[in-house]
Amino acid sequence: MASISSRRLAKELREIQSEGCPVGISLLEANDFAKWLFTIEVMGDSVYQGEVYTLQFRFDSHYPISSPAVQFVVTDGKEAPIHPHVYSNGHICASILGNEWSPVLSVIAVCVTLQSMLASCKKKERPTDNDRYVRNAPENPKKTLFHYDGEHYNFKSTYLQD
Repeated sequence: MASISSRRLAKELREIQSEGCPVGISLLEANDFAKWLFTIEVMGDSVYQGEVYTLQFRFDSHYPISSPAVQFVVTDGKEAPIHPHVYSNGHICASILGNEWSPVLSVIAVCVTLQSMLASCKKKERPTDNDRYVRNAPENPKKTLFHYDGEHYNFKSTYLQD
């Protein structure tokens, strides 16, 4: 019997393959139900206009009840976007990846949200605690509990234990 996670991911993959992705989003790899890669290009007039980034999604057996681990890929000369919600190691501080995750959200919905987050940014800058966070960050971004103060772009992070 297939798990809820694998059935849901198979359904999402079928939809992507039959309907395609929204403009600026492309599926690179979905060889299994553990890790998927997408590229997202920021569309429209933005400080990221025309820039393309790679997103990695990792799924555990509790998806879609639990959120995927999502981060920008930082390898082979690629870097994460310089953004107040994105650390230089690719980890993303976004409420939909944490306490505002809902099982009704899909992989494509997350891609579109992150594409919109980049498109609406007015100034390229890293989170204020980028260096400290990257030095101490766990490999899996889901092991971090982010707290965001929207007024000052002041990020605080707590590391979760296994």
